[in-house]
Amino acid sequence: MVKRLGLSRVAYDWRENHVPTFEEEILEYKKNGIEFFAFWDVHPKAFELFAKYDLHPQIWKTAPSPAGESQEQRVAAAVKQLSGLAAQTRAMKCKLGLYNHGDWGGEPENLVAVCKALRALPGNDHVGIVYNLHHGHDHIDDFRASFEIMLPYLLCFNLNGMAYPKNGPKILPLGAGENDVRFLKITRAVNYKGPIGIIGHTNDDVEDRLRDNLDGLDWILPQLDAGTPGPRPKYRTR
Repeated sequence: MVKRLGLSRVAYDWRENHVPTFEEEILEYKKNGIEFFAFWDVHPKAFELFAKYDLHPQIWKTAPSPAGESQEQRVAAAVKQLSGLAAQTRAMKCKLGLYNHGDWGGEPENLVAVCKALRALPGNDHVGIVYNLHHGHDHIDDFRASFEIMLPYLLCFNLNGMAYPKNGPKILPLGAGENDVRFLKITRAVNYKGPIGIIGHTNDDVEDRLRDNLDGLDWILPQLDAGTPGPRPKYRTR
């Protein structure tokens, strides 16, 4: 499927039922020339296989939201929680991406504070931030300011159709949100040159959802140069 879509990198999200097929997944990527780009969370079996096959994907870990009476205490507590994983991923020659997933740890300024504090420790230059728009609805209005403070640390930026959700779905195909063109214009204006991801993070057929995102991206791109867009995509999922 990934090959059919013309994609060459995969960030692998998994659940416990996928553990028995971790090795098969790696072998299929190798056979089809697909880069195992990133792995969500941690699992000893996966880490064992990365060593076996000499793989060094980014490890994406949800940034914690510890309690504390002050910002400094919360940052220190988050650093304490993540220090072991930072050392482990350093030994694995993998980058460690702090992943926004709401709460205190999902706020851009807190992601940056924790990232900077970890990097201040010896050997932690491999620590960065993975920012996901589908968990970023609180920053629709201040997106540029939020993006700019994270920019020096960004390891990957994952796109999503961005609308003000109210009671509607938060995960939309690209082009279905009224903020999508603005967000991509900002991404280019601040000179972000790192990896950009699309997600299949719904219960729809994943190939249909990824195709919808690719179609939406094709619809948006001409508008970044003030071009006239064609018809809005007819989405397979919504």
